[in-house]
Amino acid sequence: MSARDAHHLAIAPDVVAGNDGSGRIFILPGSITRARKIAAHFDDTQVHRNPRRHDVHTGTFTHDGLTVDIGAVGTGMGCPSLGIIVSELRALGVRSMLRVGTCGSLQPEQIGLGSLIIATGAVRDEGASDALVPREVPAVAHPAWIDALGKAAVALGLADQTFRGLVHAKDAFYGREIPTGPLADQNARYMAMLESAGVLATEMESSHLFLLAQVFGADRRPISQGGLALDVVMAGAILAVIGVGEHWADSKAAAQAEDRAIQVGLRAAVELVRG
Repeated sequence: MSARDAHHLAIAPDVVAGNDGSGRIFILPGSITRARKIAAHFDDTQVHRNPRRHDVHTGTFTHDGLTVDIGAVGTGMGCPSLGIIVSELRALGVRSMLRVGTCGSLQPEQIGLGSLIIATGAVRDEGASDALVPREVPAVAHPAWIDALGKAAVALGLADQTFRGLVHAKDAFYGREIPTGPLADQNARYMAMLESAGVLATEMESSHLFLLAQVFGADRRPISQGGLALDVVMAGAILAVIGVGEHWADSKAAAQAEDRAIQVGLRAAVELVRG
């Protein structure tokens, strides 16, 4: 796939260029509204309109004297939509991507509404990544993102409400997470199994993001080499918990949790470049 094939985003490679040739760091919420909220934190912001409403926001973000070239675009709901956006960003030259999303807790005794989760890997309960590799290949976040997100959460005073571990990525919100239909009992047992296995939360996009990065930009460098690299695609995810079982955060509480996830994600982008 080449940059000229990125017709869904309808942008050219120069839009995503930056960070000394390694490309802008892209923040990937599912929601186009959240993409605008993220971009409100940028300096020198530009908006590249898209007929499919996947507007690409670009700019810079500065913290502690370090400025990074950054971007944001909504990927839509689910892995198939994310796969199109991420594949085209990669073809255009993006090498570092962070999902900033929402999720439902699978550990209600420990992880409540408003908590944050740094995804270290994802259960592949979705079909899009099956087109890439068989199920035996795990979907894992890049360690540099996990480290950068952890540092950012600590620096922002959010360590006590930030958790780190596996999440569950699914295709069906209604059916799997919210058991409905003829397989409702089977789906409820499956979700209970995930809880028993220690999976922290359930969401809809992280697994495919992690697999795309692994398949098209695996990091084969020794640990003595870090930072951004032209031939390495690094993907991570920070998720705000807005649901616990049948209980959902109200709009104000959900927005506050999203804001915390955005703050951690932006600070982590700086930590990633700082290395």
